[in-house]
Amino acid sequence: MLEALKIRDFRLWWTGRTVSLLGSWLLVIAIPAHVYALTGSVLATGLTLVAEHLPPLLLGPVAGVLTDRWDRRRVMIVADLFRAAAVGLMVFATAEHSLWLVYAALVAESTGAVLFRPAAQAHLPVVVGKGSGLSSANSLNAFVDGTVRLVAPPLGAAILTFAGFSALIWIDVASYLVSAAAIALMTRRGGPAVGERAGLAGGWEVLRGLPVAVVLLPLTAVFLAANASLSALLVPFGIERLGGSEQIGFVVSALGVGFLLGAVLVRRLVDRVPPRLLLAATQSAVAVAFFALFSSTSVVVAVPAGVAIGLFGSMTLVVPQTVLQREVPNEALGRISAVFLSAEALATLAGALAGPLLAQAFSLDAAVVVACVVTVGGAVTGLVVWDRGRMSACPTS
Repeated sequence: MLEALKIRDFRLWWTGRTVSLLGSWLLVIAIPAHVYALTGSVLATGLTLVAEHLPPLLLGPVAGVLTDRWDRRRVMIVADLFRAAAVGLMVFATAEHSLWLVYAALVAESTGAVLFRPAAQAHLPVVVGKGSGLSSANSLNAFVDGTVRLVAPPLGAAILTFAGFSALIWIDVASYLVSAAAIALMTRRGGPAVGERAGLAGGWEVLRGLPVAVVLLPLTAVFLAANASLSALLVPFGIERLGGSEQIGFVVSALGVGFLLGAVLVRRLVDRVPPRLLLAATQSAVAVAFFALFSSTSVVVAVPAGVAIGLFGSMTLVVPQTVLQREVPNEALGRISAVFLSAEALATLAGALAGPLLAQAFSLDAAVVVACVVTVGGAVTGLVVWDRGRMSACPTS
C-alpha cells in the first residue's frame, strides 16, 4: 500500500491533496449550518448542494478538453489558487442579504474542482506509472478519503462552535495554498495533448473506442444513483427506526471505518482479481449491506452494516478509477475523467431526488428494495457485458 510514497512527486502531490481535502471537509457541516443560521430556511440550506453540483454537470466535458491541452501540473496549481480565492469570498457573507456570496463561492470552488480532478486523475499515472504503483496510489488516496470523512466533519463542527465560521474559511483557504505550493514543487510535468483528437469530439471518439470505458460509465452512474437514493434516506430512517440523530452518527462513523478498511483491502485485491469480478462482487456486497442496514432496528445491526457499506463501497469506487487510468491513453485521460465526473454528479443528484420521492410515494422499504435491486442488477449486467465484450483490463507493469 505504501509503494507509491517512495516517489517524491507523489509524496508532494499526496500531501497537498490531503491538506486541501481536510480543509474542504471541515466545511461540510459548517456551510449548511451557517446558511441555516442566517436564513432559518431549509430550502436556502439545500441550495448549497445544488450550487456544488452544477459546475460538474455543465462544465465537466469542457474542463476535460482543457486539462488534456494544457500542462496538467499548471492546471492543478491554477485551480487550487482559484479555489482559495473563491472560498475566501464566504468570509463576507455575514447576513442574509449577502448570502449570494456563499452560493457564488460554492459555484466557483466547484468549478475549480472540475478542472483539478480530471487533471489530477490524468497526471497520477505519469507520476507513479500504470503498474502496482498506481494501485498503491489509489488505495492511499482512498485511505485518506476515509480518514478525512471520518474526522473532518465533527472537527469542523467543533471549530465552528468555538472559533466561528470565518476561522474555518481561512483554514480552507490556507489548505488550498498548501496544495498549490506542494504541486509547484513537483518535477514531473504533464504535457498537453496535441492534434485534432485533443478536442471534445476526439475525446468522445476515444471513449467509444474503449469498450471498458463504455461499460464502466453507465455502471458507475447506476451505482452512484442507487447509493445516493439510500444516502438521502439515512436521516429519516435513523429517526424513525433507530431512535434519533445520535444513532445516525454511529452509522456515519461506521461508514468511515469501513472506507478505511476498504482502502487497505483493495490494494491487495485490485492487482490479483480480474476487475470485472471484483467490481461485480463489491457492488453486490454493497446492496446486501444496504438492505441489512435499512432492515435493522438497532445500532447492533446497523453499525456492522455501515462498516460493510463503507468497505465495499470504497472498493467499488477505486476499481473503475484504476482500470480507466490503466486502459485510457494518457493524452485523452483528462477528457474521459471529466465525462465520468459529469455522469457521477448527474447520477448523484438524480438518486438523491429519486430516493425520497419513492419513499414518499410508496414507502421507505419500497425505495430501499428498488435501490438494492438496481445495484445488484447493475453488477450482474456489468459482469455479463464485460465478459461478452472480451475486455481485458489486466494490471500492467
